Amino acid sequence: MLKIENLHVHYGGIHALRGINMEVADGQIISLIGANGAGKSTTLKGIMSLVHKTDGHVEFNGTDITKFQTRDVVKQGIVLCPEGRRVFPDLTVEENLKMGAYLRKDKDGIAKDMKWVYELFPRMKEREWQLAGTLSGGEQQMLAVGRALMAKPELLMLDEPSLGLAPLIIKDIFAIIKEINNSGVNVLLIEQNAKAALEISHFAYVMETGVITMSGTGQELLNDDRVRSAYLGE
Repeated sequence: MLKIENLHVHYGGIHALRGINMEVADGQIISLIGANGAGKSTTLKGIMSLVHKTDGHVEFNGTDITKFQTRDVVKQGIVLCPEGRRVFPDLTVEENLKMGAYLRKDKDGIAKDMKWVYELFPRMKEREWQLAGTLSGGEQQMLAVGRALMAKPELLMLDEPSLGLAPLIIKDIFAIIKEINNSGVNVLLIEQNAKAALEISHFAYVMETGVITMSGTGQELLNDDRVRSAYLGE
C-alpha cells in the first residue's frame, strides 16, 4: 500500500523530518502519535507533495509518487483531511461535498458516495442546504471527513480529527473512522488524543523531533510504559 523510505524535509534551516521510514498496510488503520512540533503533519504534507522533500522515497501501490504533484497524488487514491477542517464557509454542505469529488467524472458513483456520506453523517443530510460556516465545530469536522471521502480514496489521511471537539463528538468521530476502515478505506491517522487513536489502530508509530522512535501494534503501544508516561498521562 504506502511505503515511506528515508524521508527528509527541511523548512529553511529546520530539519523537520530526519529520515523516517514507515508503512501503511492494506486494510489497516495506522496512527502516528507524538507531541506538537514532532513532524507528524509534515509527514502527511510530504506524502501529498504539499512540502518539498529533500531526500527519500514515497511509494504507493508499487508506484513511486515521490515527485508527483499534489493533484496526481490524489488521482492515485490518497486524500488528506487537513487539521482545522478547512471547509468552504460560504458554500453549502452539499456544495462542499461535491467539491471533494472535483477530479471525478463518474456521476453515478458520485451520487452513490454522496448517499453513503449522508448515511455515515446523518446530521449532514439534515443540513445539506446550510452554509458550512454556520455549522458547529463537530459538524464541520464531519463535513471535512465527508468531503475527503467524496474523492473516493484508497488511503484517507486524517490530521487531528478530534482537535477542539467535545468528548461525545470525539467518540462519534472515532467510531466513524472504524466504520470507514471496515468499508475498505485505509486510514493514516494523526492524533493528539493518543489513547483514542491507539485503541482503534492496527499499528502505530511514535514520532519525536522528526524521527520515528517507536512502533508496534496499537495494543502494544497502549501497554508500553514509555508511551503511557509520555502520551497517556499515566
